Amino acid sequence: QVQLIESGGGLVHAGGSLRLSCAASGLAFNSYTMGWFRQTPGKEREFVASIVWNDVITQYADSVKGRFTVSRDNAKNTVYLQMNNLQVEDTAVYYCAAPRSAWTIRDWSNAYWGEGTQVTVSS
Repeated sequence: QVQLIESGGGLVHAGGSLRLSCAASGLAFNSYTMGWFRQTPGKEREFVASIVWNDVITQYADSVKGRFTVSRDNAKNTVYLQMNNLQVEDTAVYYCAAPRSAWTIRDWSNAYWGEGTQVTVSS
């Protein structure tokens, strides 16, 4: 059974930083792309960042490029999202995700999802 458990969310002032973590179990972590998504009430979940199994490829939404950094530690089965210079519009529930299949770069249909962690940025 795949489990993705996010942590590290919280309340921060605009311009501040947070580091999210996602601990994965039940899958061959070093064979999976891992992703971060976010969602605000009334809106669809949107892609934030992803990193492939060997760190070679990372992808970011335009809205977070230059501010967020995705990384992973395959020895710890954990993926991270370092968020710097946070803005009010970054307020959302952040979700960790893994594709249904290994060795997949961008297929998020039927992905595995964590429960999410709330990030709130105040002005």
